[in-house]
Amino acid sequence: MKKLLIATTALVATAGMASADITISGHAAAGIFSGLDYTAPVAAVAGKMTTTAQSTAAVSIDAAGKITAGAVTAAVVGTVATTDAQKLAARNAVADAESDLAAASTAEDRANEAADLADAQANLAAIIGSDAVASTASGDGVYSNAGVDFTMTGATDNGISFSATVNIDAGMEVDTGDFELDGKDGGTAGLGAVTMTGTFGTLTFDESGIDNLYSDATTHDVSYATTVGDVALTIGHSVGAAAADADASKATSFSAGYTASGMAFTLTGSETASGTSASLAMSYALNDTVTITADTDQVAGAESVQTIGAATTLNGVSVSVESANNSTWDVDLGYSAGGFALTYGVDETDAWTATATSALGGGATFAAGVSSDNEMYAGVSFAF
Repeated sequence: MKKLLIATTALVATAGMASADITISGHAAAGIFSGLDYTAPVAAVAGKMTTTAQSTAAVSIDAAGKITAGAVTAAVVGTVATTDAQKLAARNAVADAESDLAAASTAEDRANEAADLADAQANLAAIIGSDAVASTASGDGVYSNAGVDFTMTGATDNGISFSATVNIDAGMEVDTGDFELDGKDGGTAGLGAVTMTGTFGTLTFDESGIDNLYSDATTHDVSYATTVGDVALTIGHSVGAAAADADASKATSFSAGYTASGMAFTLTGSETASGTSASLAMSYALNDTVTITADTDQVAGAESVQTIGAATTLNGVSVSVESANNSTWDVDLGYSAGGFALTYGVDETDAWTATATSALGGGATFAAGVSSDNEMYAGVSFAF
């Protein structure tokens, strides 16, 4: 079997192609968890919208595919002939709710926006037949998972490089970075992004798998990246059903970055059904250990938020602080030495997280974390 795998990692292609390679890698993880954020599964029927009594608002869809909200008094079950425009509108509603949550300035606002996000996710699940519903806290449990990743790369005779990925994952998965229980993966093969790169730049195709460059919501279908002089440009777009609903088709984001003399500027923006959102960020390296940051961020329909911060690293100890004009702030501390790392973060609500990681050698890493929300995980991950 090993000889077969080695033989398949170097393939000679047909005429018109200079070379092609297939790289196979694997990963696995196992551990324990408690109280993690969890998106529970629900049986949703394609072509139907099922709305249960939600925390803040029920969502309805008009003939043009626009989502509107009204007060909830009871559970609602309705049949809707879903279109691509309606599906795109539902995805945009989730992206907008995520942006609103990120911009919330008080604990009460964050709680309300989190409830709105859960409602938007539930309606998206019902509309597109997904198995995702509102997030809750998990109980105690054990997780274990494994996966295989296939990365295929090649190049044409005229110098255009291309790549594609396929992955197979199975088992219970935990997102240690966000203290989330992702749930069970069915062990089916999934197609990742397909990219083409040349002197023209890089084109990426991945249906509903590309992040919005402003909000990080995964809604785009295609993106294009290039460099013009010293400026790096990227544009992402959700193709959807633009002709069917001009408003819902406004799912486009962009990013422009420029770096010179220790200063870096990044402009990001997004156009959705709710309007235009934009952020301008700047960082300046005072020296090898201290960096100053500042940004102004305006979500569509909301007041702009200005943030300033500073970060320093010395002898393995890192300190990062940020403060905004909406009375929010964050402090993050870290220490790393010899493959071992500790982090601690706290914000204006006194919510905190603490993590520890240690490289065990041979591709194995131990990781553990706790938070003020009584969340906990501990386990080992492996790379093959």
